[in-house]
Order: sequence, then C-alpha cells, then structure tokens
Amino acid sequence: MTSRAADHAGKPRLRADAARNRAQILDSARTAFRELGTAAPLDEIARRAGVNIATLYRRFPDRDSLIQQVVLDGFELVAQAAQEALNTAAQDPLGSVERLLLRLVENRDMLVLPLIGGPVATTREAAGLQGRIAPLLEELLTHGRTQGVVRPDITPMDLITTVALVCRPLPYLPADHATALVTRHVHLFLDALRPNDTRPLPPSPAPEDLRGHLIADPAES
Repeated sequence: MTSRAADHAGKPRLRADAARNRAQILDSARTAFRELGTAAPLDEIARRAGVNIATLYRRFPDRDSLIQQVVLDGFELVAQAAQEALNTAAQDPLGSVERLLLRLVENRDMLVLPLIGGPVATTREAAGLQGRIAPLLEELLTHGRTQGVVRPDITPMDLITTVALVCRPLPYLPADHATALVTRHVHLFLDALRPNDTRPLPPSPAPEDLRGHLIADPAES
C-alpha cells in the first residue's frame, strides 16, 4: 500500500516513518507545552522528538497548527472515553463514570491543553468534538439519576471540571505518588455523586455562558 492510500476517514494515510515522526512530534509537544507552556520553542520540540525542524514544519506548518492538533487529540480521547462509558451505563452507571474518570487520569498527558490549560480551540473539528462530549456525559448521568445512584444536581460540567482539576500536573511528586493521590480524589468525587444525605450544590454557570469561554466560533477565525 502506498503512502497515498486513504484511511477509513478518507484522509491520506502516512507512510510508517512519517506517521512515527508525527506521533513523536505530538508527544514531545505535549511534554514541552506542559513544562514550558505553548510558547515552547519549536526547535526544542523537534529536538525532543528526534527529528529536524524541517520535518516538524512538514507535518505542522506553524505553531498554531501544532497546538490545535494537540487540543484536538485531547478532545478525541475524551469523546471516545465518554462513548465507551455510555455503552455500559445502563448496566452500571456509577461504575461507568468511575471507569471514564480513571481512564482520563491514566491518559492525562494527552489532555495537557484541553483540560489543563491552553488556547481556545478554533477548528470546526474541535468544535464538533466538544459539542459531542457534553451530551454524552449528560446521557451517562441520566442513567445514574434514573437508577437512583447519582444525585440530580450533578451536571456534565461537574465531570469535566473534576477531570481538569485532577489531571493538573503535580510536578514535585514521583509519578506513582501523584497517581495514588489523584485516584483517591476520583473516589472521593464518586462518593459525592451519590444522592445519600448530600447538601445541595451552589449554582453553576449556565453551559452557554461557559461555552463561549472554552471554544471559539470557527466562523470568526
């Protein structure tokens, strides 16, 4: 099969070496952005990826295209994890939420920009993915509410905010210690989802108010 063959989404499929270089660049970009912010030098990202700067520019013609791909990869992970959690929610709604949260914690390096902080996403693809995530989470919570295992005032934004907070790096701790603490906090949050003797939550910002701060209108970019 040639490098011009199309994948299942209709996009040209990269040669194995090109695909490997692209994956290494994105992995290095996530690490560099986490450590240095989105202004991390592109030549430093290329160096960490083990490629020359020309190879980086062949895959990503400018900084913004690299940043947007990192954001998009994070949204894709969250959307896929939410869909998989929903697939088992009818049988085990609270367990499905737990598996969702722990999967995102396990893959938190992929979420460095969409959940830990980064520029507002500006591509239509990112907007479409983000538009899918909240309804999936709402359906997941609906199963829990219907079965009486999730309190009625929990919203999809509560899940998203919790993931964003627990996925924030703890740079001064060894990875195993950080994971242990994060897992404990996930379990604390899961217990707080249960409706037993809980206090009402303070009001939350409306989803439409939050959305304008989290994603730009691609038509205006």
